[in-house]
Order: sequence, then structure tokens, then C-alpha cells
Amino acid sequence: MMKALSRSRRTRCWARPLDFGVSVAFGKITTSSQLTCNCTSWGCATNVDTRAARPSPGIDRGDQARSTRHRKRTSVISTPDLPGLTIRQLTAISEVDADAWNRLAGVNPFVRYEYLAALEDGGAVDAESGWSPCHLVAERGDQLEGAVPLYLKTHSYGEFVFDWAWADAAQRAGLPYYPKLLSGSPLTPVSGPRLMAEPGSQAHAALPAALREICQLQGLSSVHVNFVEPQDATVLRKAGFLERCDWQYHWQNKGYADFDAFLAALTHKKRKNIRQERRKLANAGWTFERVTGDQAEDWHWRFINSLYRETFQRKGNWPLLTEDIFRQLGRDFGAQVLLVIGRLDGVHQAGAWLIHDHHTLYGRYWGCFSESPGLHFETCYYQGIEFCIEQGLKVFNPGAQGLHKVARGFEPVQTLSFHELTHPGLRDAVERSLKVEKIHQDQRGAAIAEHSAFRQDQG
Repeated sequence: MMKALSRSRRTRCWARPLDFGVSVAFGKITTSSQLTCNCTSWGCATNVDTRAARPSPGIDRGDQARSTRHRKRTSVISTPDLPGLTIRQLTAISEVDADAWNRLAGVNPFVRYEYLAALEDGGAVDAESGWSPCHLVAERGDQLEGAVPLYLKTHSYGEFVFDWAWADAAQRAGLPYYPKLLSGSPLTPVSGPRLMAEPGSQAHAALPAALREICQLQGLSSVHVNFVEPQDATVLRKAGFLERCDWQYHWQNKGYADFDAFLAALTHKKRKNIRQERRKLANAGWTFERVTGDQAEDWHWRFINSLYRETFQRKGNWPLLTEDIFRQLGRDFGAQVLLVIGRLDGVHQAGAWLIHDHHTLYGRYWGCFSESPGLHFETCYYQGIEFCIEQGLKVFNPGAQGLHKVARGFEPVQTLSFHELTHPGLRDAVERSLKVEKIHQDQRGAAIAEHSAFRQDQG
């Protein structure tokens, strides 16, 4: 589950062993190997979002005021080498044609026009929350040839690629770090299109330079492109952006006929543990059903929203989504939305909100009013695996981090992000730290692979 961070304090999660950052020593920016928070979706209790009214590390009230001025500015980016192509910023997704945007976005639900519009229309993504929309579009006449989902950020919450050490280093060196630019889907650790254009086209190649120019024109510290797909990674790498990697854990459908067939591919110990977890829940009186968005009744949306809000508030966090947003996503995506409802002795007590395209199921939010051992795994993982097998979906991405997923048949998948910082000293320090971090991430990935839940003859 994705959970927001407390407004009054930032709790650290030690699920990620090493996150090499930068620090300031004797007035100079240097690399350091300090541990920082890198929290998990659907697992860690410490995540990710807060209202921008709370000053963030590296930002003062003057920076907050400047971010508002940036928000009101619509930039047109110079493209002298690309005659006929105009690149400009929007202030809302509603300023672009939905069909044209979706033609570039493809099937990934988290960058579809409907998803981004629901967050903006519902107030989850705005200047107050620290997510000011400033999407980038590349147009040739009235034809949309490229787009970037883009936000002006006044904090680093809700990103899942954590740069708190960079912000702290900038602050100690007397450099403003916020506001900054972020390309990604708000509050969502899912890889997807970021430089949304035909691969190999002029627009596709021009977008990284446009992002860099916006930073310079508007006096911003940096631009971050998170959860990048391979075709965009190639372009960003060629453009000289700094590359960063991390790991998630995804379930792969290897043609399983049913859940038992999946279990048969696991080692005896892992198979036994999963069966015991499910049996204990059933013996305790838990039952589960799955409902798609087009089947959901009025009470389903009230229930999911109440779970979401109660879970966030119980942890001292800020719930940015609303019942209206859940309803709008249900209307717009219909059968692509999946609700898992858990009943204890016939009473609704747990639930999860998921969404899928034709290939992948994505788990995003969950909550419960009654705790039971294994409830999280059943609601968030096993129900999703069963759904993927039934529907023929190839991948189940339950969110960021969570080593406990490996023991339940999920496998490590590398994620990529790309970063450009305008201050030469800060950029140099971050670049050096990322080289060290890459060594540890490679070692970490190899170690995780050695603990696979699958039998050796299953590859």
C-alpha cells in the first residue's frame, strides 16, 4: 500500500540497505554513504506524501512563493534546429486534447489522460499539495507529437526515488533545491512512458533538452525523470542525464493453469508457508471477493475510501485521494479497476484498490479495520496473482520495495530514473555518489536473486 508521510516528522525506513547520497563537509559538497529512507508501497508504514504548506528540507517560504510564480508561467522552449516544432508547458492536463495525449501515452493507466485528470480535478495534484502540473507538449501545427507528464515540486514526497540526501546537501551548501521538476505519475512507483513521442522522432530526441532548458529558464535546481522505460532511458542517457537504478519485485505469469500450478513451481518450504497463511485466514473466518470498477456499487467506493483514509490517518499521514477520485477512476477505467474486498465473519473489514491494462496488474492501495496474520499478503498479493492467472495477465506489479515479496514468488526487476542538476558542484557530487550506489545496487540484485522462491528446475 502507498502511504503518505507525516506532516510533523519524517520516519525512516530501513527496508533498503544502502542509499548513497551527498553531504557537505567543510563547505564543499562531497559524497557520503549515509542511510536514507526508501520506503515501500503496500508494505512500509512510512511513505510518501505531505501538503506543501509544511516547509520541506532545503526550501524556505521564499522558495514557496517563488514556486507559485513558476506555476503561473507558461514557457515556450526554443527549437531552432527543429523548424516547425513548438515545445511549451501547460498548467493543467485539460489544456490538451484527451485523445491526442492518450495516443502518445499508450496503455499504461498511470499516464493516461483520465488518470492524471482525475488527480487534478479531485485536488490531489495542485500547488497546495506540492504537485503543480506543468506538463510539456511538443506540437507541429495543431498536431501533438510529444508530451511529458511534468510537475513542479516543492518537496520530495510521493516520488519513490528518494533524493532527500541531495536536498539536505544543497541546503547545507546554501543552495536552493526546491522547487524542482519531476516527470512521472504522481504518488505512483510504476515505470511507464515519460518522453511520450514516437521512438526515434524529432520530438522524442528534443524532449530531454527541453527539460534541461526549462530548468535554466525558470531558475530551478533540477529535473528528475522517474521510473523510466528502456526506450526513454536510451534517449536520456544519450542526453547526459545522470542514471540511477533500484529494485522492485514483480510476479511473472509463466503460463500457470491455476494458483496450485504456481505453487507447484515453488520450493517445498515456500509452497508450504503460503498454503499455511491462506489456511489460517480461512479458519479465522476471512473470505474474499473481487469486484471490477464497472461492477462496483455505491458502497464499494465509500468502503475503499474509508479504508484508505483510516489507514493513512492511523499512521499520522495525509490522504490526498478522495472518494470522488476513486469514483471517477472507476467510471473512467471501468473493468480495468479491481477491488478486493475481505470479510471477517461476513463483515467487510479489508480491501485493496488495483488497476490493470492488457498486460500488467498494478497494486496501489490497501487497508483493513481488523488485523490478522497474513491478511496483507492475501489481500494484496495472492488475490492479485489469482486474478492474473484467471485473466491471462502476464505481470503483477504490487508496488515498490518489499523483500518479503521474494518469498512469495515475486522476482527482482530493475527500475531506472534519470536526473539533471543545474549546479555544477552538486551535480558532480551526485554523479560520484551514484557510481558508488550502482555497485551496491548490482550486488544487492545478485543477492536477492539467490533467494528465489522457485525450485531450481524452474529457472
